[in-house]
Amino acid sequence: MAVEASSLGRAIKGVQYRHHRALDAGLAAVGTTLAQWDALRAIGDHPGSSAHTLAILTFQSDQAFGTLANRLAAQGLIERTSGHGRRIEHALTPDGLRVLDAGRTVYQTVLDASFSPLSEAERMTLLGLLERIGGPAVR
Repeated sequence: MAVEASSLGRAIKGVQYRHHRALDAGLAAVGTTLAQWDALRAIGDHPGSSAHTLAILTFQSDQAFGTLANRLAAQGLIERTSGHGRRIEHALTPDGLRVLDAGRTVYQTVLDASFSPLSEAERMTLLGLLERIGGPAVR
């Protein structure tokens, strides 16, 4: 029996939806949202990056990331400084690093629970299949 592409798409979306709900709930306890924490993660992993690069890493438009970065700066979680030309570079503040670290614990706990039914071999197979249809994971 053939599996409809729409069934696969809905299954992937369902897992993503459950992850987002669990992450938003857990991250609220550390004072952030999934979108904010993901931006902090991208900035922490790529300090000095431009807003455009960070938008790509967080699957956002440049405008949406700029709005989010302004909010994070207003909260004292990131610093934005002038770079080369019109480029704005981003870095975490000590408070941003604290929120990022607290969120990493939440993130890891949620994903570990979600993927715990899979063996290591199944996880590797799943990753390989997802990368085959969507390209390498953005890290």
